Amino acid sequence: MASLSLQLRDYRLTVAEILYHMPDHPGLLQSFVWQEMDIAPRYPVLRKFLTFWERELDGKLHSVKVASNPLITPAAYRFVGADLRLQ
Repeated sequence: MASLSLQLRDYRLTVAEILYHMPDHPGLLQSFVWQEMDIAPRYPVLRKFLTFWERELDGKLHSVKVASNPLITPAAYRFVGADLRLQ
């Protein structure tokens, strides 16, 4: 139920692929996939997570790719070109 209330407030499913340098081997990159409900285009939840990452974790960030998609969208509709009557 919490997810639905977030979606109604314009939160959308957000996925981020985070590439970071491994602490023991800085020349190697490791991938981490993060998924959460967030608001595009500001992404406050993702920014909070990345701030935590930089402050608390040893792996230095290399890059972040973000994709998001609204889960609740207006219904698709089309007009029917015929009127059928049954008697």
